[in-house]
Amino acid sequence: MARVAAVDCGTNSIRLLVADVTPSGMRDFHREMRVVRLGQGVDATGVLAPEAIERTRVALADYTLIMRRKGVERVRMVATSATRDAANRDDFFAMVRATLGAEAEVISGDEEARLSFAGAVGELDPDDGPFVVVDVGGGSTEVVVGDLTDAGPVVRAARSVDIGCVRLTERCLPDDPPTAEQIEKARAVTAEILADAFAAVPVEGVRTWVGVAGTVTTLSALAMDLPAYDSDVIHLSRLSLPDLHRVAEGLLAMPRDQRAVLGPMHPGRVDVIGGGAIVVEELARELHARAGITELVASEHDILDGIALSLG
Repeated sequence: MARVAAVDCGTNSIRLLVADVTPSGMRDFHREMRVVRLGQGVDATGVLAPEAIERTRVALADYTLIMRRKGVERVRMVATSATRDAANRDDFFAMVRATLGAEAEVISGDEEARLSFAGAVGELDPDDGPFVVVDVGGGSTEVVVGDLTDAGPVVRAARSVDIGCVRLTERCLPDDPPTAEQIEKARAVTAEILADAFAAVPVEGVRTWVGVAGTVTTLSALAMDLPAYDSDVIHLSRLSLPDLHRVAEGLLAMPRDQRAVLGPMHPGRVDVIGGGAIVVEELARELHARAGITELVASEHDILDGIALSLG
């Protein structure tokens, strides 16, 4: 048995999982998420903002202390879309090295997709496959198709594309609430970019759609009218496509102050949840048309779990 720590540093948030990994599975000890918006403005400027790097450093320093207190033996940190795109990525790497005492890996979009798939499908019934797992992040979206076999998850195809809740909001949705023209443009941009993913990842014949990460889990929590975010209730909840569209349209019509007081809404998602909802809606339209998918399974287990399992 190994006590491991996984750190996932994305465009919008940085997350920590401390767990014991054995040949037969994994047992959680600690999970934590902080919104640091590392990808602030990177789509427009091509560089990581110094204040965004500092926010990430503060969170990572706290995570490092937690790892020490909990006796972590091995750590793996991966950094995704924002750092892949940044011209000053070396500044970020130097900060991680000094704070964590380990290197951050900038993984490819395809590797990101594979880790997400491994984390997402482990508790599902293999007979409900093939599965399509979608990870909607801040700067990118991963689409991966595969199966759950006796030997573990098997990926058939995966593709990462550069669209996510932060990137789409900064590019297309400047007003609060966005105008009808802005929403229409955002849908067109999303559909065009997702077309590349669906060209590379055949989804015809999949039986179950699993969505991971904060946009999807928040949409599911809102559809269930939860008074507060509850991971236990959200995990493996099922969101019908009509309910998805109802929640998404409601969010896009709300001003920021109304979104901010919704019980399950994390403060760091208030200004980007509308963009994320558009990405999920466009995914739903394609998956319904191509595979007859009628619902979304929201999973709290994702790339973070995949990272931890890779250390076992």
